[in-house]
Amino acid sequence: MRVAVFGYGAVGREIAVQLAARGDEVTVAQRRRPAVLPKGTGFAACDVTEAAAVKNICTGRDVVICAAGFPYDSRVWATSWPEAMTALLDGCAGSGARFVFADNLYMLGPQTPPLTEDMTLTSFGRKPRIRSEITRMWQAAHTAGRVRAVAVRASDFYGPDAPNSVFAAFGVARLLAGKPALVPYDPDQPHDMTYVPDFARAIVTLADAPDDAYGQAWNVPNAPPHTRRELLALAAAIAGVECRVQVLPQWLLPVIGLFRREVYEIAEMRFQSDRPYFVDTSKYAARFGGSATSFEDGMVATVDFYRSAT
Repeated sequence: MRVAVFGYGAVGREIAVQLAARGDEVTVAQRRRPAVLPKGTGFAACDVTEAAAVKNICTGRDVVICAAGFPYDSRVWATSWPEAMTALLDGCAGSGARFVFADNLYMLGPQTPPLTEDMTLTSFGRKPRIRSEITRMWQAAHTAGRVRAVAVRASDFYGPDAPNSVFAAFGVARLLAGKPALVPYDPDQPHDMTYVPDFARAIVTLADAPDDAYGQAWNVPNAPPHTRRELLALAAAIAGVECRVQVLPQWLLPVIGLFRREVYEIAEMRFQSDRPYFVDTSKYAARFGGSATSFEDGMVATVDFYRSAT
């Protein structure tokens, strides 16, 4: 299978590793060449918002996977995500490649019941509203018959070498450094978390799936939910360090947000942490089977990575 993977962060990297390991022809596309690529993997320099470059990379591909990300800034997202989605869908429409979107769950907004794939798209906030907008874009392209498109949705993720994971970077890494884990939200609400290799495995599964699996979203399987405090305690026990957790007061976040944009952006996502956050993955399980990596195994790999990185 000839695959283009746009983006080489934690998720894109794992997708490329899994595809290359089974012998697929993989090309990674992003602005700068990564220091290390899986053996046999090609590289194409590309800004995912530039239509001509994206079209060129999509040509001759069987599948195009978007695992790209942008700075955690709604001002950037408002222009960059629609531009990127337009370029990718046009590129796939021109080449006949199928489109697989590595997605999150923001577009469902504040919810109380477990999140299902058929929930109404939200108009809440800035980032959730933008994710709703680009969801409608790939859905419309599929419905119109322009592109065979599918989304694979993950909850907040964790795992080795995942610098954009708040849990890993501000939790596990700090514990290993002898510092308290920083948590900008309630650490005692149960919360579904997605292990990065499981996310990548689900994306590869959909890349292989028949066409009738397209035109819809699929929630990635997760291990049974725990609270973040419980997971930090597990990581500390595995690492043999003291588990200290520092919860940032909610009143302090707007103040910090004046100087740190990512903290400012967290505020509107409070609905993911002020209540139990459960994801219904029964649809994926019924169609594709499989199970999620246990937190015990996933946390060992995460701790091992961050221990070796210090």
